[in-house]
Amino acid sequence: MTSVGIVEPQAMPFAQPLALQSGAQLRDYTLVYETSGMLNADKSNAVLVCHALNASHHVAGTYAGQDKSEGWWDNLIGPGKPLDTNRFFVIGVNNPGSCFGSTGPMQTNPATGKTYGADFPVVTVEDWVDAQARLLDALGITQLAAVLGGSLGGMQALSWSLRYPTRLRHCVAVATAPNLSAQNIAFNEVARRAIVTDPDFHGGHFYEHHTLPRRGLRVARMIGHITYLSDDAMEAKFGRERKRGATGFSTQEIEFEIESYLRHQGDKFSEYFDANTYLLITRALDYFDPARAFGGDLSAAFAAAVCKFQIVSFTTDWRFAPQRSREIVKALVDRKRDVSYAEIDAPHGHDAFLLDDPRYHGVLRACFANIAAEFTGKTS
Repeated sequence: MTSVGIVEPQAMPFAQPLALQSGAQLRDYTLVYETSGMLNADKSNAVLVCHALNASHHVAGTYAGQDKSEGWWDNLIGPGKPLDTNRFFVIGVNNPGSCFGSTGPMQTNPATGKTYGADFPVVTVEDWVDAQARLLDALGITQLAAVLGGSLGGMQALSWSLRYPTRLRHCVAVATAPNLSAQNIAFNEVARRAIVTDPDFHGGHFYEHHTLPRRGLRVARMIGHITYLSDDAMEAKFGRERKRGATGFSTQEIEFEIESYLRHQGDKFSEYFDANTYLLITRALDYFDPARAFGGDLSAAFAAAVCKFQIVSFTTDWRFAPQRSREIVKALVDRKRDVSYAEIDAPHGHDAFLLDDPRYHGVLRACFANIAAEFTGKTS
């Protein structure tokens, strides 16, 4: 198995305004995307990969002249890998509101000529899916072989099956949920408060003050990172190990290795992620709830779906617990939809969907081999 090699981001501008769920419109926006593999003659082998909170369009491959620039799902996508780019044309899209090239809070608002900042409109999972559909229109792809996503990306995959049911043949949703629990919304709110109460936030217009709310971003990332790991994973990796050189009996210095790890993650995150983007994306997570329009009946929400589903969860994922995936499966079964479910016994918590677990990758390898057989006639 090898990498897809050097990849280059592409940008697609859109002049037609994008109508948002909030009632606002996004004008003159650009979507950044990357592709790997070759689109076949009838354009039947395209797979859209939807990104999670702090990821982007860069799903696989590397950037020329940049060390350690592998795509965030490079272990899954590439020649001979579970999502095999020898068979599939893979598209990664950066969503509006992100900070990795697509139009977001860091770009110029055409209505004012100033940086959007806090004035960037609230976006939802449904808005992202609509934007992705427009990109596919521009690429001339009328139907996808599959939409794949993990975590928040899995929510987008589910939304695709509801908003554009005939435009995908398979929905592959990993480590996701039909909506956030109250506890998850609470975690998001604490993280957002860390950001907005940072004195350098300036109501979201910190760009004009030539500063960044790094302290708030650090805390937000630390809170989030705790929820991505299982207790077992933390115990195995750090336990109660003291940091080398710790003096002891301090309330403010780093004393334990787990503290050092979290601070390192927070520091790193605060240097590359945008604070307004964090607020937007966590709120999109909060709002996602396709059953809401059906009085909370998830089965009724899936009445529009016609594609096949592969749902995957992980036993130690307590942020998007297996029981939430089972809710999705039950709703699909009640609707007599074609659904397969795999619950992987993995110790890594929510982050398991990003890791190279052979059982998990085996499930996706078989899934995509079966999808490929629909247009190649071969299963291996």
